[in-house]
Amino acid sequence: MKREDALELLRSHVKNEKLIAHCLASEAVLRDLAVRLGEDPEFWGLAGLLHDLDVEMTNADPNTHAMEGARMLEEKGIDPEIVEAVKLHNEMAAHGQQRHKKLHHALAAGETITGLITATALVYPDKKVASVKPKSITKRMKEKAFAASVNRDTIRECEKLGLSLQEFVEISLNAMKRVGPQIGL
Repeated sequence: MKREDALELLRSHVKNEKLIAHCLASEAVLRDLAVRLGEDPEFWGLAGLLHDLDVEMTNADPNTHAMEGARMLEEKGIDPEIVEAVKLHNEMAAHGQQRHKKLHHALAAGETITGLITATALVYPDKKVASVKPKSITKRMKEKAFAASVNRDTIRECEKLGLSLQEFVEISLNAMKRVGPQIGL
């Protein structure tokens, strides 16, 4: 599936612009992670873009979210590796299956860190990701009350990719800075 078609599919199922922005940010992070890890940025980017395809349909219910999206992607003929990564980005609904491939860990950690970066940007006076420094993100990682719904353990799955938290933060933040205007940050 081409990116334009994937974006059209996403927009046909997700109407909330903040959720669209999250998917675009996740796409950017996954693309940059793919480049850093010697993987295909187009392929990984699709996983990031489409991972929350069913988020409004399932009301982000942790017991069902990702399963319907995976089914829809499978019906569209999307590569099974992307379908599996989408399914496993929410391990709660994956019925005991666990992430075990680079793409699985990259998608889970990458889409999760976008929430921490966004929350950090929103406390800055200009509310722009361009103003955020990597040190601010690593500091916020330690503050459990800040963006409390962001799972720090999932972000730390970056280590399963051979990346330190610092390096992962820098890659993710730079990716989001690149798409900042597009995602309203």
